[in-house]
Amino acid sequence: MRALVVTAVVAEADSIITGLTPHPDSPGPEPRTLPLGYPRTKSGEGYLITRRDLPGIAFDVLVGGVGPAAAAAGTATALALADYELVVSAGIGGGFDPAAPVGSLVVADAIVAADLGAETPEGFLDVSALGFGRSVHLPPAELAARAAEATGALLAPVLTVSTVTGTAARAADLAARHPMAGAEAMEGFGVAEAAAAHGLPVLEVRAVSNAVGPRDRAAWRIGDALTALTAGFRVLGPVLANWGERHEHDHR
Repeated sequence: MRALVVTAVVAEADSIITGLTPHPDSPGPEPRTLPLGYPRTKSGEGYLITRRDLPGIAFDVLVGGVGPAAAAAGTATALALADYELVVSAGIGGGFDPAAPVGSLVVADAIVAADLGAETPEGFLDVSALGFGRSVHLPPAELAARAAEATGALLAPVLTVSTVTGTAARAADLAARHPMAGAEAMEGFGVAEAAAAHGLPVLEVRAVSNAVGPRDRAAWRIGDALTALTAGFRVLGPVLANWGERHEHDHR
């Protein structure tokens, strides 16, 4: 089985790669640049992708860029160049307190485009209510549940937003519209759209670096979240490999 893991930034990718490297003394191949994609770094590099091989599964970890549009473009580029059986959106994000405290993990049972739609006098209408497409992607239920159980994560919807929440009013509005939400981030729905276009299942994993609400950089715990991301992927490898074997067997 081969899985594509898509992050927004290098720090997230590095944390995941560390978790997928069982023997630090033999770290594996260095990152390479995909032949397509515009320069995304100060040094002029395009999409960076790093491979890690574990028993029963190979991972390609892609730095796809920030936001749903960049994530969709990066994911689609990688999927056009190689064959995969699973796509994973992963990184840090904001957690809805108290269900998802700082330093915890959230695995999505739904990937929701939370601000894609229209404001009306009666309130927000998502893109599906407008009749212009879908606003939710559902990861395979068994896979999401097993991933959450193995990592000790909260199993809950993860919201994709183009603008990170920075006020109590916005947090309250999102919580009212999505009362079961566990986290918000900026890339999941874009990754899911690209995966769906290729007929592939998708999973989203988020490590919580801050509470969804008023912007308070002093309260961010990015290091703790990246550490949690590493720990989560250290145990996710075998879970995803096992699911892939069963999925392949069921479809023979």
